[in-house]
Amino acid sequence: QVQLVESGGGLVQAGGSLRLSCAASGRTFSTYVMGWFRQAPGKEREFVACIRWSGGSTYYADSVKGRFTISRDNAKNTVYLQMNSLKPEDTAVYYCAVDRSGIATSVKTRYDYWGQGTQVTVSS
Repeated sequence: QVQLVESGGGLVQAGGSLRLSCAASGRTFSTYVMGWFRQAPGKEREFVACIRWSGGSTYYADSVKGRFTISRDNAKNTVYLQMNSLKPEDTAVYYCAVDRSGIATSVKTRYDYWGQGTQVTVSS
């Protein structure tokens, strides 16, 4: 079992920044991939970014490339999502998730464990 706890969400004006954190506990392995997804009201949950625990390779959705940065601190078992130049359309609940297969993917059904989510609201 893996437990994930997100934090760092909040209200920010367009153009501002936020940093989300996801602390992982329980059974974690260096082969895992950690992902961030988001879900806006009335929309499907969508991929934002993911990172390999080992090696740190990163992947991003086109909509956030150049604005968001995913990183990890292996010693703290924590993954971060630095979000800059935020737009109103970034408003959503942001979730972190674990893919135990180690295949970095944007497909949400491949992820096995999910956090409870943290709300990000960007005002115009």
